[in-house]
Amino acid sequence: MTGKQQRVVPEGTQAIYDHYHFAPAIRVGDMIWISGQVGIDENFVAGEDMEQQARFAFEAIRKTLAVAGAGLKDVVELMTFHTDLRGEMEDFTKIKDAFFPKDFPCWTALGVSQLAAPEYKVEIRVVAVVGSGA
Repeated sequence: MTGKQQRVVPEGTQAIYDHYHFAPAIRVGDMIWISGQVGIDENFVAGEDMEQQARFAFEAIRKTLAVAGAGLKDVVELMTFHTDLRGEMEDFTKIKDAFFPKDFPCWTALGVSQLAAPEYKVEIRVVAVVGSGA
């Protein structure tokens, strides 16, 4: 991989790229930056609760990393945005820990007043380094 930017647009996300004008991820060399992922399913329907939304978001991250040539083990940083940081942190952490059961990445959690749609409870962005989690 060269130092040039490579847009990563997984199958099923081209419409988002075209309509909202942002890449789901960008890879430069061994670094991957994934745009914030919200808790929606493949039909763009939000999960019913925090656990389901967190699971949907982490699955989208896993899929995007795979297309970019990496895996969850290569994640070095999580940044999460929560509309109810204190009220739903336990539910979120349970799902996060299922995806990252050991060798935890850095993590910053922020409480926010709103996300892109009123039903969204969490948005997750990550930075990964290909091959770093081997």
